[in-house]
Order: sequence, then C-alpha cells, then structure tokens
Amino acid sequence: MELYLDTADVAAVKRLARLFPLHGVTTNPSILAGGKMPPEEILPALREALGDQGKLFAQVMAPRAEDMVEDAITLRKIIPDLTVKIPATGEGLAAMKLLRKERIPTLGTAIYGATQGLLSALAGAEYVAPYVNRVDAQGGDGIQTVRDLQQLLTLHAPDAKVLAASFKTPRQVLGCLLAGCQSVTLPVDVAEQLITTPAVTAAVEKFEQDWLKAFGRMGI
Repeated sequence: MELYLDTADVAAVKRLARLFPLHGVTTNPSILAGGKMPPEEILPALREALGDQGKLFAQVMAPRAEDMVEDAITLRKIIPDLTVKIPATGEGLAAMKLLRKERIPTLGTAIYGATQGLLSALAGAEYVAPYVNRVDAQGGDGIQTVRDLQQLLTLHAPDAKVLAASFKTPRQVLGCLLAGCQSVTLPVDVAEQLITTPAVTAAVEKFEQDWLKAFGRMGI
C-alpha cells in the first residue's frame, strides 16, 4: 500500500509527512499553476519537505508524443528519479511507449475508464491514475472503475499499479482500498479528514479532563 499527497503545498507536506507514512507527492499542471512556482523550484522544495526521500510525480505539458518525451527529460533533469505523468490520450500512449524504451518511469493519468487504464499499462506505464470523484461527477461509478481496472491489471499487466486520484471524501478512499487499490493520492483536506474525526477528538478530550481532575497533571 502506497500513500501519496496530491499537492504542491510545501508546508502541508512537511506537516503531514510527520504524521502519515507517506510514499511521496503527486502534482499536476493545475496544482503547480496554483502555487505559481515553476517546476525547477517547487519540485526540489517538495522533495526536501519529504525529508529528501519518497517519490515525486509531475506531468508533461506538450500535446505531441515526441515533445512529451522532451518534457519528460526536462523534468528528470530537475528530479532524476521523478515519475513522469502522461495523459492517457492517443499521443500519450505513444509517449509512454517511447519513454519505456528510455527506461523513464511513467504514470498514465486522466483515466476515466478501466480499458483506458489498461492500455496505459500495456504501453509501459508503471502506475495508472483513475479519477474517482470526476468519474462520479459525470454520472459514473468511480470506485467500480477502480475495481474493474484493478482486475484488468491483475489479469493482463500485473507489474502496473493503480494509483487512484481525485477524491472528495474519506469514504471514496476507503472504497478504493477495499477494491484492492494498491496506492492512493489524497488532497490535503481529505488527508486531514482521516485524522480529524469529531467523535475521536471528543473522546480524547474526555479522557484528558477525567485524568486531569483525578491526578492534577496530564502526563503519566
């Protein structure tokens, strides 16, 4: 099981890396644009926030396969072991095949269907990222898409992993994990919801109040 944060918020990564067993950080062009820091600045900062370890993911911007490869090479000059995100379009699939020959690891992104994810894996992607909440928003079933994709990879591309993305609720995350998903990437707000359940907070506060009343101190 691999747990990632989907963000370019360096402070949030530092804070949550202390709490969670993070495997790394994923980004996309919208996330990076929101932070208004170019890749050559933000990617090293994110790596440092992770304690100079863990995987980083960043996405190409070029529309044509050959230019996607050039983008990938540029990104790998910034972070040499970076996994390159490639949209699972026709040109993206061609780029994944080319990058596999160069032994550059890729993630097939913008996955809205299980077959699309399988094609990415067969083209050489080490990870495929179905968009759970976005599939739901279009009237589909994001968790079922993950379940179908996981089964397809098990049958036909066992070396590839599902890295589920696009979450709005912890319940969606749980559904993906129960479906056998091997990795998930969470926005900061969803990650924080996993550890800020009001009932848990109330229970801990009650323990503290009772202990303090009985012994006059907080420590053992």
